[in-house]
Amino acid sequence: MTTPSPTYSQGFAEGVSEEMRRDPTIVVLGTDLLVRGGHWAQLKGVGQEFGPTRVFDTPISEAAMVAAGVGAAVTGLRPIVDLNFVDFVFGAMDEVINQAAKLRYMMGVDVPVVIRATAGIAGGAEQHNNSLDMWFAGTPGLLVAVPAFPADNKGLIKTALRGRDPVVFLMHKKLTGFRGPVGGEDDLVPFGRAVVRRPGSGLTIVAYGYMVHVALRAAETLAAEGIDAEVIDLRTLMPLDMATVETSVRRTGRAMVVTESPVFGSAASEVAAEIEEHAFAWLDAPVLRVGAPYAPVPHSQPMLDTIAPDERRVAEAARRLAGWSIS
Repeated sequence: MTTPSPTYSQGFAEGVSEEMRRDPTIVVLGTDLLVRGGHWAQLKGVGQEFGPTRVFDTPISEAAMVAAGVGAAVTGLRPIVDLNFVDFVFGAMDEVINQAAKLRYMMGVDVPVVIRATAGIAGGAEQHNNSLDMWFAGTPGLLVAVPAFPADNKGLIKTALRGRDPVVFLMHKKLTGFRGPVGGEDDLVPFGRAVVRRPGSGLTIVAYGYMVHVALRAAETLAAEGIDAEVIDLRTLMPLDMATVETSVRRTGRAMVVTESPVFGSAASEVAAEIEEHAFAWLDAPVLRVGAPYAPVPHSQPMLDTIAPDERRVAEAARRLAGWSIS
């Protein structure tokens, strides 16, 4: 009987476990972690292996969790602060933005703390579906990881746990049980290096997180219609690998960027602006942005289905882009 590939969450847990065995300074703080392994099984088995001296179930205070993590980081430990839902970070924004992100600049010290949270639209309405990636990517001093596959989930957390900077590590709800291969103990994924998930010559689709999977499904639909789309997975938003994106756009001449966030002020807008600024001479059409409307996320399922971009919306935008002509 074939053993199934690890899930997205298992990839993260495996990466954390391997790094904790390698480095005794790594500790984990959060709620429902020691026994349960988190709401998304993202740390399943870690508490049982390392025990309560390295995996701490804390009081339900995000401010205290992050403050403790930042303090531990500047005094020699490498903490992972697990917030479960990214929406809970609003209780700790001062600790994230004014402390974790700024202490190296202010005091010249490393702040190797990972703030992990599950993000993305997947039911639960406004207070559990915030898309906050650009809040963090737009804050100097923070690195931001947005893995789309189990291997990247594992490889990026291993890289984060060996670095010197505070990292906001965003895992998507809908990818929790997604299965795929993961690398070994030495397979680290570097920050700031995007990857081409599907090569193509007709147009470039740039995405990150769950939207990579949406873009890949849309690209298969488009291929049956004769539209050859290249799909790029950013993997991290800070640092942002625009070299890979621009190389693709200079070859295809057409680009669109997909995000689950409202387009205004989003990562899609930043990437689109970078393309326009640095690859304008190679463009045969305007850069398109596909994202959520500028509205709170509804609780009603029929309304919810209209919020996040899906395969149909991405494919429709790609058809418009492929058919655009200056004439």
